[in-house]
Amino acid sequence: MRAPAAVDLRTTPEVDLAASVTILFVPGNRPERFAKACAMDAGAVIIDLEDAVAPGDKAQARRHAVAALSAAAEGRLRALVRVNTPGSDWFAEDLAALGELARTPDHGLRGIMLPKAEHPSHIAMVTAAVAEGTGVVPLVETALGVVNALDLARTPGVARLAFGAVDYALDIGATDDPRALDYARGVLVVASRAAGIAAPLDSPSTAIEDLARVATEAGLARMLGFGGKLCIHPAQLAAVGAAFAPTRAATAWAAEVLAVANHGAAQVNGEMIDRPVVERARRIAATAAATRARKDQS
Repeated sequence: MRAPAAVDLRTTPEVDLAASVTILFVPGNRPERFAKACAMDAGAVIIDLEDAVAPGDKAQARRHAVAALSAAAEGRLRALVRVNTPGSDWFAEDLAALGELARTPDHGLRGIMLPKAEHPSHIAMVTAAVAEGTGVVPLVETALGVVNALDLARTPGVARLAFGAVDYALDIGATDDPRALDYARGVLVVASRAAGIAAPLDSPSTAIEDLARVATEAGLARMLGFGGKLCIHPAQLAAVGAAFAPTRAATAWAAEVLAVANHGAAQVNGEMIDRPVVERARRIAATAAATRARKDQS
């Protein structure tokens, strides 16, 4: 199997996990795809050791991930790693290998995604294994994880939560009607806000070629208060990024509101401008500025 292609780190931006809108999975047993994924216009990349890798390939995938993120690797990459489920046959070895990696200077490990996150103790196992500052992203995929979402969000070391819709729907016995997932999504958004961490990441769309569906699902997540969306294919990145970026109309409205924000009682398009409206306008303006900055870097 080919080694990961070299990437010039001068053109590989640092990962801002809390601010990333699009996060792209790449299978851990496909090292030839690692560098290509990191070169895509994604906020971050996750090397997946769990669902995308067959049991017989787990150990090899782990070695590929560690090698690609090692400071000694030619074209060393910056990425997160999704480890295997707590209690699985591979979880302890995943943590041991990534913990050793995280203790080496100039490594490229930028976070760990924890699947089937249900208890703060699972997160504590991760943070005990890796260096301080390596953010943890608990992936909430079960009813128990949703019930414990606030405790998960408040656990030290957590950068943000993420939602795994397919496994969650299976766990609760829901149909494929997307309304069945609204409650869980709302819980994750509220828990994240209450804990003072970044807005959560929504579950990836299972559609790859139907980009209109990807855009619709991303727009729904944005409406509910999510801060980004996981992606399973590069083709999804543009649709997701566009859904989370403010529209021109919203950006123009925000500019109008901010222009009169310090003028006492005011109106814009017949709408009273009070503190919550001004704060919303500031957030839209900040998001628009961040979107422009990401485009300038790409």
